[in-house]
Amino acid sequence: MPETAKWQEQMRSIVGAKGFTCADDEMTPWLTDWRGHYTGAAVAMVSPTTTQETADILKIANENAVAIVPQGGNSGMVGGATPDASGQSVLLSLRRMNRIRTIEPEDQLVVCEAGVILQNLHEALAAEGQRFPLTLGGKGSATVGGLISTNAGGTQVLRHGTMRALVAGIEAVLPDGSIFDGLAALKKDNRGYDLKQLFVGGEGTLGVVTAATLKTVPALVDRCVAWAGVGSTDEAYQLFRFLNSRAPQSLEGFEIIPATCLTSVLRHIPDTRSPLEGAHRWHVLIEIVRDHPDAQDPRSVIEDLLAQALERDMIEDATLAASEQQAEDFWKIRDSISEAERANGPALQHDISVPVPRMARFINEASPVIEAKFPGTEVLAFGHMGDGNVHFHVKAPPGSQPQEWMREYANRITPMVHDLVIAAGGSISAEHGIGQSKRTELERLSSEARLSVLRAIKTAIDPKNIMNPGKLVPLASGQSGS
Repeated sequence: MPETAKWQEQMRSIVGAKGFTCADDEMTPWLTDWRGHYTGAAVAMVSPTTTQETADILKIANENAVAIVPQGGNSGMVGGATPDASGQSVLLSLRRMNRIRTIEPEDQLVVCEAGVILQNLHEALAAEGQRFPLTLGGKGSATVGGLISTNAGGTQVLRHGTMRALVAGIEAVLPDGSIFDGLAALKKDNRGYDLKQLFVGGEGTLGVVTAATLKTVPALVDRCVAWAGVGSTDEAYQLFRFLNSRAPQSLEGFEIIPATCLTSVLRHIPDTRSPLEGAHRWHVLIEIVRDHPDAQDPRSVIEDLLAQALERDMIEDATLAASEQQAEDFWKIRDSISEAERANGPALQHDISVPVPRMARFINEASPVIEAKFPGTEVLAFGHMGDGNVHFHVKAPPGSQPQEWMREYANRITPMVHDLVIAAGGSISAEHGIGQSKRTELERLSSEARLSVLRAIKTAIDPKNIMNPGKLVPLASGQSGS
């Protein structure tokens, strides 16, 4: 029996017929990334149902030097879960590992497997009077393992932090098939390096996250969502500082949106309407919450604070959502920006971050630099002002052919944007990860110290480079990899 057929049969025997396939029609939907930028090939797709099955699969892969590409909901934004074009990789789907093992409301912890879909986690916790305080537009497909592996952020980072802050413990399988059991939610653990954090943001390059202990918070008693119009990004930042200084324990969302993005959503997304009557250059979406009955009513909090902001000329106008449905309608506008922009024509999308105090200035200064250098382009910058995360989209000139424009300008515009980010003390990846799309730029813009540490960790834990090769870590000259 040929060696390839031998190890394939070994993997099949571990997961059974339902967990193994080489059929093109079954694998094809999972071989292209969510944005459609990358399409790869795989020799097989394996779908384990337990941690031990995953460990057995990785042991076989390691012994045969077979590349493994872990994948959750395939909703990533940087091609991190897409195999290369060689057709020699095995796609390891975690979607069958979808059990919520335990919910501990009193301890505010939940233990769940990597394939649990975020929306299902939200619903299960709601039934227990708890919530997981991270959400994003793709919650119906994003999985816990993928969120951990990319250190996802979402719209509640302001109060609760990214996945890195919400992971209390991790279970993972290392490349050699050994199992790291770090699920215990220890408040103190001084045994050296925090190993679980290596897997948060590791994009499957060091092993496979199979389960996690996540922190939960009490379910919301109620919330109030407000929409305000402001004249500039500077005014938006001053409004953020004002609200955050007076309601730091209840301010959970603060999103900045330019008028151009609002117009695009209203044009392309059904059942959307502008929250305000008048025209404003910039808009701010604010969410104030209450998760304890004895806390102040969020509606009275935001009414009072916005009234003060209006008196101080921080805002031009504002409105409060009159119902939960209207609150969802406000958020639908924010969550639909990327979809509306895709319908509006080609654009280069950059997920970047700068220090919070510099976000307004960065938008003001970087946007005209790019637009002047590439005439006809338009910068659409929006995002999470409370954590410095800017979604910096550079829209092609009207009438551009998408593929031709991307091919000609992507490698000219993106490095320039990233140079401006680094000059502002920021990061070229705020919440989407590095994957395939940013690996070259990470190498170009990182210090030798950062690159040396990344490479050393990767080589030490995965010496055969079988774990998601070609993603995240730029290998040094002479190292093997995809």
